[in-house]
Amino acid sequence: MHEPVLVAESIALLRPRPDGVYLDCTIGLGGHAAALFDAGAGRVIGIDRDQAALAASRERLAAVGDRLVLVHRDFRELDDVLKTLQIETIDGALVDLGVSSMQLDDVARGFSFRQDGPLDMRMDPTTGPTAAALIAETDEQSLADLIFRFGEERHSRRVARAIVRARAEQPITRTTQLAAIVRRAAGGRGWQRIDPATRTFQALRIWVNRELDGLAAFLESAVGRLRPGARLAVIAFHSLEDRIVKQTFRRLAAPAGEPAAAPRVTLVTRKPIVPDEAETHRNPRSRSARLRAVEKLA
Repeated sequence: MHEPVLVAESIALLRPRPDGVYLDCTIGLGGHAAALFDAGAGRVIGIDRDQAALAASRERLAAVGDRLVLVHRDFRELDDVLKTLQIETIDGALVDLGVSSMQLDDVARGFSFRQDGPLDMRMDPTTGPTAAALIAETDEQSLADLIFRFGEERHSRRVARAIVRARAEQPITRTTQLAAIVRRAAGGRGWQRIDPATRTFQALRIWVNRELDGLAAFLESAVGRLRPGARLAVIAFHSLEDRIVKQTFRRLAAPAGEPAAAPRVTLVTRKPIVPDEAETHRNPRSRSARLRAVEKLA
């Protein structure tokens, strides 16, 4: 069973009420949503672009009936979702930007190089090109740039060159095939804290799913939908997305450049909340999580 990250901390920040409407913008397998209901939330709108995740959360939360509304959309389409549901304001929202254990552990999804599978990586398998397709058609310079930008891989040029050489001999279509290429190009000698393929796989996943595109605009849109006193909580798992969340929240709390601009939110978390030792021991995938929250001003 997938274990959601920073559950107690997230729910404490959102302070759910029986008459409130809450958004779980990345509902996944329903762990955070279940905790919202347990804490007294009246209704939850669950959004996810992974239909398999929606099916799992629907089954898990069947007992709450029509208090749960599930929507197959990208969370960045929040305004369209709420317009369709005829909802003007919400009483709180949670966004978990991580990849779920279900996605990571499903070999057919191609997110992990721990087992061999098709090089897919799409969070929504019904749309967009796969990682294999993007690798096949992208030039070496662009590959190097995106691996450096999204993976913060210092050997990005070496990795891109190895990928281009390898694909000239045969298509790169499997996860372990790509991982072996990257390890040969980026790996050093001796023990390493993380697998040399990790950063490249992260970069490709972010690229395939456009994970950073529109994130700041979404956060502003979500804040605009909060009623006064309501809160937006975001869990990020790598420095690139956490930096966007931190900078956007700070800008909304202290707008600059316009003398008449008033703050739209107050920072609830001056520093990110991180999992304690017990949680990281129980769930090692939580170790990089960072939780930040803001509260809408009147």
